[in-house]
Amino acid sequence: MSYKESRNQRRLRRHARVRNKLHGTAQHPRLCVFRSNAEIYAQVIDDDNGVTLAQASSLDKVLDIEHGGNIEAAKAVGKLIAERALEQEIKTVIFDRGGYKYHGRVEALAEAAREAGLSF
Repeated sequence: MSYKESRNQRRLRRHARVRNKLHGTAQHPRLCVFRSNAEIYAQVIDDDNGVTLAQASSLDKVLDIEHGGNIEAAKAVGKLIAERALEQEIKTVIFDRGGYKYHGRVEALAEAAREAGLSF
């Protein structure tokens, strides 16, 4: 019997490798991205205390996005997460790509967050 790892299992293994090197603190929290086919989500996390400091997703009513699985939605979420982080006086974060390639929607979210004022 041959066993093939699913795409998500491979992503989770990559994510675990990345997470061994990244750790968010109160001064430099972790900006974590989760991408599904239909939506995109971002959280700013303080790993020391295990607390989510800010979150944004393509499902937010503020954004009024019809389809959350595209680059325009990712840019909007990146801008919103940066605004919410800056409201809490968080200027510097550590970017956690979540095991995804830094390409497409993940890259668009990161670039939009940088343009909105976050530094990483």
